Amino acid sequence: MAQYKTPGVYVEEIVKLPPTVTEVETAFPVFIGYTEKAERDGASLLQVPTRISSLVEYESYFGGPPAQAVTLWLDEQNQLTDTRVDHVFYLYDSLRLYFFNGGGPCMIVSVGGYSSAISAAALAQGLSSIEKVSEPTIIVMPEAVATEKYGAPLYMAALAQCAEVHNRIVICDLGYHSTDTDFSEVVDTFRNEIGNENLKYGAVYGPWLISTLPREIRFANLALKRTTDGTDIRPESLTSDASILELIAQIRLAETSGNSVEIEATAVNTQIGHKSLQQLYNELYSQFELFRTWVTQSTAALNTIPPGGVMAGIYARVDANRGVWKAPANMSINEVVEPVFAIIDDLQDTLNVHATGKSINAIRRFSGKGTLVWGARTLAGNDNEWRYISVRRYFNFIEASVKQAIQAFIFEPNDANTWVKIKAMIESFLTLQWRAGALQGAKPEHAFYVAIGLNKTMTALDILEGRMLLEIGLASVRPAEFIILKFSQKMAQN
Repeated sequence: MAQYKTPGVYVEEIVKLPPTVTEVETAFPVFIGYTEKAERDGASLLQVPTRISSLVEYESYFGGPPAQAVTLWLDEQNQLTDTRVDHVFYLYDSLRLYFFNGGGPCMIVSVGGYSSAISAAALAQGLSSIEKVSEPTIIVMPEAVATEKYGAPLYMAALAQCAEVHNRIVICDLGYHSTDTDFSEVVDTFRNEIGNENLKYGAVYGPWLISTLPREIRFANLALKRTTDGTDIRPESLTSDASILELIAQIRLAETSGNSVEIEATAVNTQIGHKSLQQLYNELYSQFELFRTWVTQSTAALNTIPPGGVMAGIYARVDANRGVWKAPANMSINEVVEPVFAIIDDLQDTLNVHATGKSINAIRRFSGKGTLVWGARTLAGNDNEWRYISVRRYFNFIEASVKQAIQAFIFEPNDANTWVKIKAMIESFLTLQWRAGALQGAKPEHAFYVAIGLNKTMTALDILEGRMLLEIGLASVRPAEFIILKFSQKMAQN
């Protein structure tokens, strides 16, 4: 209490409003991977966690996509047998799908440029760089699948970090696959290598997705090879049509000299004019059937992307529209055509419920509904407490929010007055959560409890040693994963 010694009028402001718990961010992902550059105002951003709010801001600091280079393999009949993208850099496209699916501000950790080989050590260093950064709540590493064991050691390290900091989860991607056989092999490898620790902090989604992101396919980015011996094939050798050969020659000239070319009259083409490179490609696309096939397959290969970025965006969308307690499932995916192959019920049985407990969340396409997320489990699929990703993320949210609010009471007197304030603050916060639908129960006392005090959560020795112990119990809502309808025939009555 202030001591007054000089006569006069004194003003004292009395605090009547109770302290409150401020909700922390629930969907703030960090993307760790390779970028075109990493620079801001002349300073390097390599291995520096950097917050961005849009794709434009990302491009100003980290550049654009990798080269759209594709290798097409042709058999002796010049039929396309395989299409492979010449890079495994997925961060840029994953980020684009993140924003398309409802994502907002996020964090980027660049671990290297496109000229670098993908390294588990570099990605692990990027993961370590966020360990003491409090903002991220979701970890996404799109290029981890290109490291040994489909990135399982990296994901194990990420799960360990989540368990240590208690405010984040990791979205795991499965290795590249194109058929259900490949997919099953990748799933088995992942389950065998991911270990059994901290599984409640991770979620896995598959198969990979074919997106609708726009692409520009150029001859300079296409490599044609013979399946039998790997020799290079020039497109000119696959046609005898003079007009197509002339068109290809004009495209070659436009690609080397600029983005356009002056067309002169020839025996085949009497039209004179100025044509852009895109106009020339459009003409070739309409006249040369093989080129149409190459473009279609190359676009599909470039747009085959792991689902981690998509899911981070869906988490953000669900949190904004409903709340973190709502399972991020039965949700439409934007800018995606379909998964790389169709999952049927029999296959999903072994993905969703497995003897190891390591659940894989399926992404499926349904007639008339489009592509939907059709799973809501963590990797701890047999754990009754932490089976569902929404429950895990909700507890992360509550723990981080309360922890932040309790900071104000450090070094306050460890007595009944402080206990009452803390209990009232948390009960008020949880009552609002119950009203919003995050907690079960017809009454607040059915939904949660807050215990603090001597002979409740603390002993006299705890107080002497400066410990204030607080216990919170929550009845979190859980998703209706299985809806079972029972029908029977009813006898007619007079």
